[in-house]
Amino acid sequence: MDFGMEAGIFLVYTACLMLIYFFGKWMLIPLKIILKVLVNSFLGGVALILLNLLCNNFEIFLPVNMITAVIAGLLGIPGVIGILIFFNL
Repeated sequence: MDFGMEAGIFLVYTACLMLIYFFGKWMLIPLKIILKVLVNSFLGGVALILLNLLCNNFEIFLPVNMITAVIAGLLGIPGVIGILIFFNL
């Protein structure tokens, strides 16, 4: 092998590593968004169920259906607070 071929192989390896790095960074962004939505969904659902159990003693109405579950899942705790305000004002 001469120097030109070794330099070419080195450049190809470097280019491939850079592509793997950039595509890897690009693929992590949707995973972070999905993880955030899952955490919000879990916290919103738990808050919806806990508030529903606790608010029955104070005669505060908090429905649990598909629409409220989606709102609580997408918006998390602020969504549950919004549902609570919407149905009780």
